[in-house]
Amino acid sequence: MKRLIIVLIIGTASFTTFAQTTNDVLDLLIKNKTITQEQADSVRAESAIKQQDVDANKKTFYASASRLIQLSGYTQVRYRFQQETGKVDGFDIRRARLDIRGNVSPYFSYRLQTDFAGTPKLLDAYAEIKIYDCFNFTIGQAKIPFSMENLASSNKMESIDRSQVVEALVGRGQDVIGNQNGRDIGVQVGGSFGKIENRFLFDYKIGLFNGSGINQEDKNKNKDFAGRLVTHPVKGFDIGGSYYSGKGNFGKPTPTDQDRNRYGIELNYEYKRLFVRGEFIAGKDGAINRNGWYAQTGYYLIPSKFQLIAKYNVYDPNTSVSNDISTAYLIGGTYIFNNWSRIQAGYTIKQEEGPTISNNLGIIQYQISF
Repeated sequence: MKRLIIVLIIGTASFTTFAQTTNDVLDLLIKNKTITQEQADSVRAESAIKQQDVDANKKTFYASASRLIQLSGYTQVRYRFQQETGKVDGFDIRRARLDIRGNVSPYFSYRLQTDFAGTPKLLDAYAEIKIYDCFNFTIGQAKIPFSMENLASSNKMESIDRSQVVEALVGRGQDVIGNQNGRDIGVQVGGSFGKIENRFLFDYKIGLFNGSGINQEDKNKNKDFAGRLVTHPVKGFDIGGSYYSGKGNFGKPTPTDQDRNRYGIELNYEYKRLFVRGEFIAGKDGAINRNGWYAQTGYYLIPSKFQLIAKYNVYDPNTSVSNDISTAYLIGGTYIFNNWSRIQAGYTIKQEEGPTISNNLGIIQYQISF
């Protein structure tokens, strides 16, 4: 009988958020001599361990403000082994982000995300109006609907870095308009439609943007257009395309308004422990045509814990110029401690046409989140 009572208490303690209630019950059972002090201490210890496991597997918590808000964030600390002449190996803070989300009503929600690494900056600041599955608005600063890898969250990516072509043609580190973290200010409309067997066949999103990037006013009268359509013909298989048309203010010595257009196709396949994905993106900046592509695969050697990846990506910064293509080969892996912590490692072999450059790169990155 005593053992049954203890089991029931452990079960109760594992699911309640009120630890004091559990302690009161235990104290009462001790007082009535139903269980001993040693048995009560054992119950408390087992309950604490079970609660730690529950907390480790939880993905969201809510903070109390004037309204309930979801507060999250993460930090990525990395060490780089840099072969390139003039660059020094060392530690740095890659990202340090704080993310706030909330719902004003069942139809209205918002998001604010900042990054404190390097120069602090506002990344996301938008409101969403949810009308139907197939018709929702996003107003403010957010990621543009272009490229599968651009839209992937930095804290969920299998590879530490994005592909060369995504960095160069989707408003990131090597784009002619500078590093805009793949985001812009504008309005978007999107949703899902064609529902079959509790899943949608199509996702889409289209939008109008300033074309100047994050935290900036428009630099010309033109508004840029971006759109993405993805279809899911069978479970685990996605194929889609993206299109971008606009004008950017760039060029030397004096920046001028020039065409900045892109298009891309993407494919993604996931089956149990395996994934395979890739993209091709082409763009035109002024009179210069550029393109590139990547193919990536990964496999969980230990389900949900240890994943190996391999990636091949190519970028041609000017299709009219010969001997300027850059190719990168990546081998890496991720070990996931729990929902809040993981470590990644990768080694990239880089090959550039033209003059020989020794610039292979190794990275170890630790991520902690809350």
